[in-house]
Amino acid sequence: MVKDQEGVVLYWRPMCTFCMKLRLSLLFTRLRYTKVNIWRDPEAAAFVRSVADGNETVPTVTVAGRAMVNPSRKQLMDAVRTYAPHLLSKTG
Repeated sequence: MVKDQEGVVLYWRPMCTFCMKLRLSLLFTRLRYTKVNIWRDPEAAAFVRSVADGNETVPTVTVAGRAMVNPSRKQLMDAVRTYAPHLLSKTG
């Protein structure tokens, strides 16, 4: 499992339409983030369950260590502006 206390980590799984939608919308932000497939990483799946009431709800995203379950692009970018603004200076 990836632990990034300063950056953004997107936990996802194959065939998840919500994951695809969020990942596509992030293409236009140029925000750098790490992707973790919860079907390939049991620790990541356990982490997602720990923040999603026991469910493997994806996408789950952490911003500077703060978890968000199924956030919209706007919610995610607001969290980045609040908790990890240093990431925005790289995106222009």
